[in-house]
Amino acid sequence: MELGDCMVLKLMLASMAAFAARAVPVVVAMPPSKNFVADAAGAMEMKPSPIEPSWILAGEPVARIAEHSRGQDDAALTALWDCTAGEFRWYFGWDETVMILEGEVHITTEDGVERTLTAGDVAYFAGGTWATWRIDRYLRKVAFLRKPFPKPLTMAYRLRDLVRQGGGTQGLAA
Repeated sequence: MELGDCMVLKLMLASMAAFAARAVPVVVAMPPSKNFVADAAGAMEMKPSPIEPSWILAGEPVARIAEHSRGQDDAALTALWDCTAGEFRWYFGWDETVMILEGEVHITTEDGVERTLTAGDVAYFAGGTWATWRIDRYLRKVAFLRKPFPKPLTMAYRLRDLVRQGGGTQGLAA
């Protein structure tokens, strides 16, 4: 092979490589956003989340959880939670708002309030409280949890809000 032929062959190979590189899409893996998290509830991996055995009052409830997202300060958490039939007491270490996605649960709070929650219902449980949960078949919920502020900090925020509001009321976005 002569020098000219070798040069032509190299140019042809370089051209084919350049064409192939342009034809194959380049996928750059982007790190997940910490400012926005979206998942299909059915696609989230549910992991065992055993109920404290001393809390169980009846049956053999089996609970699972899938963490959806966590606040950057670790003071907020959103998760899916499900549980099979059983009755148990539950301690809410964090403030928790739940929305029932499937099934129903019979709730009795520490102060005797009784309520049945079904799909579409939303409920709030204050951190530091207990409630009895009775699930007859199956329950699936989404839970929004927030660590409560220490009481002095809560009072400081309320005082600040009163000063800002001039004693009036203001919307959530304030």
